[in-house]
Amino acid sequence: MIAVIKTGGKQYLVSPGDKIKIEKIAEKEGKEITFKEVLLVEKNRKLDIGTPFVKGAKVVAKILSQGKGKKVIIFKYKPKTRYKKKAGHRQLFTEVEITKIET
Repeated sequence: MIAVIKTGGKQYLVSPGDKIKIEKIAEKEGKEITFKEVLLVEKNRKLDIGTPFVKGAKVVAKILSQGKGKKVIIFKYKPKTRYKKKAGHRQLFTEVEITKIET
């Protein structure tokens, strides 16, 4: 059984037991969360596509950890004008484990 969920402006293909990193969710570790924006569900070779979401479908997940991603360096440079600018960014994420998909 697989599903496509939408969270944080992105779409993820998930199945039970998967561990994925999504945009930060302000919840405690160990808490269960529910994704109700399910775009597609496949069960027993039967495909159910939502318009835009599948009615009555939800994906339940457990929060494993909160963290920061690797540092990304932003470097701007313009030749012959003595312009240089350097900055770094670390994106916050939440790691979740998909426990079940309900239709």
